[in-house]
Amino acid sequence: QQPAQAGAPVNPLAAKRAEFERNLRAQVLLDRNYFSPGEIDGAYGSNMRQALNTFQASRKLPVTGKLDEATWNALNTDNSPHLVTYTLVDADVAGPFRPVPEDMMEKSKLPELGYANVTEGLGEKFHASPPLIQRLNQGKDLGRAGAQIVVPNVHGKQPLPKAAKVVVKEGPKVLQLFDAAGALLAQYPVSTGSSNDPLPIGNWKIEGVHANPTYHYNPKLFWDAEPGDKKAKIAPGPNNPVGVVWIDLSKPHYGIHGTPVPAHVGKT
Repeated sequence: QQPAQAGAPVNPLAAKRAEFERNLRAQVLLDRNYFSPGEIDGAYGSNMRQALNTFQASRKLPVTGKLDEATWNALNTDNSPHLVTYTLVDADVAGPFRPVPEDMMEKSKLPELGYANVTEGLGEKFHASPPLIQRLNQGKDLGRAGAQIVVPNVHGKQPLPKAAKVVVKEGPKVLQLFDAAGALLAQYPVSTGSSNDPLPIGNWKIEGVHANPTYHYNPKLFWDAEPGDKKAKIAPGPNNPVGVVWIDLSKPHYGIHGTPVPAHVGKT
C-alpha cells in the first residue's frame, strides 16, 4: 500500500469507514470504562458526546465532547480488542420471536413480551444496535446455534463497586452512580420525561429492584392513553414497556427502568 500523497484527493468512502471504525472502538472502550455511550452503533451522537464529556473530566482532559487525540490516547490505555468472536448458543436463537404491537391492549394479550427477532436479542446482549450486529456479520446465519459471530467486547469488565447514591441529571440526560466517598463510578444515558411528564426534582429513596417485572398499565396515569384503554397487565420480557428491570422509588408511580427500544434512550 502506497502512502497518501500530500494534497491527494481524499477517498470519501475510506474516510467514512475510518470514522466508523474509530467511533466504534471508542464506544466499546467507553462502555468498558462504565461511561456508557448508549447503544453502540459506530456513529457519533449526543449519548456518545455526554460519555466523552464525563470521561474527559474524569481524566482531567479538556472537556470537548469530541474524540480528540488526547482522549483517543487516554481511551487506548485499555488495549483490549474492541471486537471479539462469540459462539451462538441455543438460548440466543430459541425464541419464540414475534412482532410486538404498539397498542397496550394488544400487548396485554401476549403471554410474554420477548424479542421480535434474533438480532434484537443479540444487540441488547452486546449493548449494540441490531443493524451493527448485522453489519459486523454479513453473510452469517445469526439464527444457528454454534455459529461464530463478531460482537462488541463489552463483557468481562471489572465489576462495579457498590454504589451509595444515584443521581439523574435532566440537562445532559444521564444517570450517574457514586460511591460512599462521592467518587463517580459509572454513567449511563437516560430519558428523563417530557413537558407532559417532567422529571421530578428532589431526593427519593430506592425501595427495591425488580427484575423482569409485570407492568400494570393504568390509562388514567397517562396523558396520551388511547380512548377506550382499560387497566391491564403487560407480561414480563425485554419488550415490556419498562424493559427487564424496575427500580422502585419512594415517589409513587415513579421508577428508574429499562426500555423496549434502547436506541431511544436519551433521544425521546
